[in-house]
Amino acid sequence: MKKVITYGTFDLFHYGHLRLLKRAKSMGDYLIVAVSTDEFNFIKNKKCTYPCFESMEIVKAIKYVDEVIPEDSWEQKIDDIKSNDIDVFVMGNDWEGKFDFLKEHCEVVYLDRTPDISSSGIKSSIINSRGKQD
Repeated sequence: MKKVITYGTFDLFHYGHLRLLKRAKSMGDYLIVAVSTDEFNFIKNKKCTYPCFESMEIVKAIKYVDEVIPEDSWEQKIDDIKSNDIDVFVMGNDWEGKFDFLKEHCEVVYLDRTPDISSSGIKSSIINSRGKQD
């Protein structure tokens, strides 16, 4: 069985997330998704709309996802790859080159992001539309 892993916050789940997970699953038989915990998002200076456990539940419900685990730190990736017998590590190409150090443990693939969609952009649009309504 070929196993794939990807990581992310998955806040404000959108079509770009779904597309990434579908493409990641197509690279193997079993997809593990590591969702950033609230504590880790705090360290990354990310302010999320939903708590981690809600994002994890949404991601678990996606048909391409076989397992969801928490992401607690940058350093856990090598341990996750080893302990889960991962064959392919997948991330969006905005991270291009940042995880090449994992190539000694598995294949590393950077996928093109979905054009014109991002959680940050969605948040910004919501904030801007709220300001116009006041």
